[in-house]
Amino acid sequence: MNAVTTPQQKPRRRGLLIIAVIVIVLIALAVLHVLRGKKPARAAAPQVVTVATATVGSMPETLSALGTITPIATVTVLPQLSGYLTAVGYREGQDVEKGQFLAQIDPRQFEISKQQAQAQLAKDKASLAQARADLARFTQLNERKSIAEQTYVDQQFLVQQDEAAVKADLANIAQFDLDLIYCHITAPISGRIGLRLIDPGNYVTASSQPGIAVITQMKPTTVEFTVPQNSLEHVLRRFNTGAKLPVTVFSSDNSKKLATGELYTINNQMATATGTVTLRASLPNDDEALFPNEFVNVTLLVDTLQDAVLVPTSAVQTGAPGDYVYVVNANNTVSVHKVTVGPTNGAYTAIASGLTAGQRVVTDGLDRLSDGAHIRPSAARPVPASGASAAPAASDANAEAQDS
Repeated sequence: MNAVTTPQQKPRRRGLLIIAVIVIVLIALAVLHVLRGKKPARAAAPQVVTVATATVGSMPETLSALGTITPIATVTVLPQLSGYLTAVGYREGQDVEKGQFLAQIDPRQFEISKQQAQAQLAKDKASLAQARADLARFTQLNERKSIAEQTYVDQQFLVQQDEAAVKADLANIAQFDLDLIYCHITAPISGRIGLRLIDPGNYVTASSQPGIAVITQMKPTTVEFTVPQNSLEHVLRRFNTGAKLPVTVFSSDNSKKLATGELYTINNQMATATGTVTLRASLPNDDEALFPNEFVNVTLLVDTLQDAVLVPTSAVQTGAPGDYVYVVNANNTVSVHKVTVGPTNGAYTAIASGLTAGQRVVTDGLDRLSDGAHIRPSAARPVPASGASAAPAASDANAEAQDS
């Protein structure tokens, strides 16, 4: 059975068709308006950067480490015998010379013992004299066969015994003389004496702790520091040729230069726990600015690279390609150049390969750069050179960049 269209349904369908056409027309007009009103995209503006020119100069190869000031000699003065301490002859913190009086132990008991030994020596000497006189008489009688041979031999042995007794007495007297010397305690080295460890009136015993005083040699002094095993080969190669390797000591915060010296010895073993070896450098310390056991920063000058390619350290970047720089092209675009980095002095870095002298590199404004980006060089802030003898001035590099 077929459906029959009524006259009322035809006008309704016609109205829906008209509405659909109107909607399509409005959408088309809106799209056309948007397309006509859209402005063409502008090209990206050149990025303002600072550039510098790679130059040729010398670059020191240095090693930096944390060091400790280690005196050449530190001596704890211990009593070598027992007795009452009767006097102290030093002032705390005083500089003393070798052989200077420090303290006195009561010597009276040793003087009495020496007198007893001297009396025993006199007695034994008298016995020896009597035995020798008897031996001389027995010798004459023995030649005449007037006494028994045994008596003559016994007298010889008696003389030998008395001679040994005299020698023992002399040794005892020498021992008491030495004890009297030990009672008078003197400085074994020259240096600065520390705080007083014991007061007069105390009874001390031989080698009793903490001792009488501690003396530390202040000048000259040394500094001990460690270098990693990977750097040891270069240090050894230079040191074994007889080269004098300068050492510079700075304060713990690197704010002040304290002293200069030179490396004089390398330890004979590697520390397995840290993979480092200990080095020691001598320092004159004439002004006594270095204090024993003080922590300092040490810089060891191993060698100096000559005719090295130098760029400001800020130009060297590290990323996925490794170490690289942005090289400025003739059309004011930049290219990424991978480089091999050499030693640095903070302000400048030596480039072992990947860059030649005269090429310009970007030193500031690198955060939004990419390979092929357009740039516009600007005036640079001067970078102070702290170590490279021929490091370029940043202002000269900027002038060259702006002229190009």
